[in-house]
Amino acid sequence: MSLFGITRRASLAIGISILSAVAFSGTALSQTFPDRVVTMVVPFAAGGSTDVVARVIAGKMSELLGQQVIVQNVGGGGGSLGAANVTRAEPDGYTILMGTVATHALNPLILKTKPYDAEKDFAPISLLVVVPNVLVVNPELPVKTVQELVDLLKANPDKYSYASSGNGTPLHLSGELFKKMAGVSMQHIPYKGAGPALNDVIGNQVPIMFDNLPSSSSHIKAGTLRALGVTTKDKAQSFPDLPTIAETIPGYETYTWNALFAPAGTPPEVIAKLNEAANKAMQDPAVVERMKEFSATIVGSTPEELSAHVKAEIAKWTPVVKDANVQMD
Repeated sequence: MSLFGITRRASLAIGISILSAVAFSGTALSQTFPDRVVTMVVPFAAGGSTDVVARVIAGKMSELLGQQVIVQNVGGGGGSLGAANVTRAEPDGYTILMGTVATHALNPLILKTKPYDAEKDFAPISLLVVVPNVLVVNPELPVKTVQELVDLLKANPDKYSYASSGNGTPLHLSGELFKKMAGVSMQHIPYKGAGPALNDVIGNQVPIMFDNLPSSSSHIKAGTLRALGVTTKDKAQSFPDLPTIAETIPGYETYTWNALFAPAGTPPEVIAKLNEAANKAMQDPAVVERMKEFSATIVGSTPEELSAHVKAEIAKWTPVVKDANVQMD
């Protein structure tokens, strides 16, 4: 037998051994997962809608998985910084992302430099909830309806400004779509998350904001913010008397959603465990009641359904981003 034949056979044997070891380690990982803390990255500052949803879900998933699921806030770049960090994490299920329409539909369309591929760099876990946005103002602003705000803005072009959770976020685009469809002008003030933006609107540093309903709901009930309308085509369950913006501006509609993702390459068995825990958490009566408080519609999905959802959202937002002419470095 030639030396080449021996070498080839030895190389083949080594290759098979390596593949077997990798397969075994993957199986072993899935069998023991999780055996330590799981980090759920929220790519926005604390206090916003995504943070609220994440903390509710993380608490219940901790019980179901038998290991603590901690929330880590990594704000910046309209969600792209935290999302990009997750793509660089070890694909073992111990670092997961609370993704949104911003991280997986808008950033891929808006950012000139793409820090990640929204479809290829993530392993989908589950679509959790769909969340309404809401148009709120500081109570000192002399308007009580959407029409009164439109009239005020038309009478005072560029005098007023609106806050959002950051450039290119759904809340920013909600404002840009409102400006275009209502034929008004106002300045955009971006923040690193909904929490800091809300603080300044409550303090009347900025009078207007488009926010996720979950993070604004308690302030609306307390009277520190005045809600003018929800951005979805249907009214919000938690605020049945609050009109939709579409009642004043026909065809206006925006919303956001929250979903869990892991880094690409995470073993399917690990994804399955995370999916099961996430979907069970969403069915827990306490979680259902908490989500109902701010009109988040519970979904729960398979990884495949979330993958299809991301594709559909990118297709849906493409013309909106193009019309708003939003591009970011």
